[in-house]
Amino acid sequence: MKIAVLPGDGIGTEIVAEAVKVLKVLDLSFEMEHALVGGAAYEAHGHPLPESTLKLAKDADAVLFGAVGDWKFDKLERALRPEQAILGLRKNLQLFANFRPAICYEELTHASSLKPELVAGLDILIIRELTGDIYFGQPRGRRLSPDGAFEGQTEAFDTMRYSRPEIERIAHVAFQAARKRGKRVTSVDKANVLETFQFWKDIVTEIHAQYPDVELDHMYVDNAAMQLVKAPKKFDVLVTGNMFGDILSDEAAMLTGSIGMLPSASLDANNKGLYEPSHGSAPDIAGKGIANPLATILSAAMMLRYSLAQPEAADRIESAVKHVLASGLRTGDIWSEGTTRVGTREMGDAVVAAISKTITKTITTS
Repeated sequence: MKIAVLPGDGIGTEIVAEAVKVLKVLDLSFEMEHALVGGAAYEAHGHPLPESTLKLAKDADAVLFGAVGDWKFDKLERALRPEQAILGLRKNLQLFANFRPAICYEELTHASSLKPELVAGLDILIIRELTGDIYFGQPRGRRLSPDGAFEGQTEAFDTMRYSRPEIERIAHVAFQAARKRGKRVTSVDKANVLETFQFWKDIVTEIHAQYPDVELDHMYVDNAAMQLVKAPKKFDVLVTGNMFGDILSDEAAMLTGSIGMLPSASLDANNKGLYEPSHGSAPDIAGKGIANPLATILSAAMMLRYSLAQPEAADRIESAVKHVLASGLRTGDIWSEGTTRVGTREMGDAVVAAISKTITKTITTS
């Protein structure tokens, strides 16, 4: 099997290096090929997603992605900005289902922005639709306003759109995921204001009839945002559109102690996926060796589980991360009194050591 490794910009190169190190220690039979993406690709090839990088991603069995973006590219035309690379990959690889698990490890309950009793044992799965909504809807642009109180003035506009097949397939994904968890789905919408999300609500309700063993409730996005900080453990699986999912998953990240702990998987209909941490490129700390690599390492575990059919190896990585946290090692974003602050490389080395220890133990036992 082949993994396309796309580190990207900022801290992307640092955190992906640690995930690659973790994958190598597992000694599994796959190859990894690196390529440029984002701002790094623009500087080298004049485009954030060169044809060679896209071809590698299409040919690979899975994609391990870091992060893209840097303030120095903000004045480029939108089509050439680094962030267009991830949007292009999602579109060209037909990645429509984004899985963002928000798990609060026992050792990090005090790192959360909420009281420990609210987040202890937290395990939420946010499923975000990736290919529709206002991010991709056409038409969009700028024009002179044709009507309204400011008729004739310059305005910008975007279009929120969802088709029936897009909603149906993400609903199936959510209900099937819930069957393997707590059998509860919360569909998040804004049906009281937006016709697009009344349509969403109607179709999710229709699909639910095929899953009578799964409980379904609907919640407006503003209430969902409030409930995530009021009583987050009431949720099991949340399914929502592209924009709402983007916002809510970042909110949920802080429940876990840091967005540096939040992995993600973006999957197509056949479980081929792109795996990346939920955080950005953080150019302000790039090169300092202080970024938290655990979200990327946990994303690699999701890759092994969902796309590469290596669930035992995924378990090994996740157990190693728990072991490292239990030992008291912390990067700065999750550090607290009584724990040991380490850098990016040291955290990666600790996970590698924990995996090596379990592999050695298994070989000795067998």
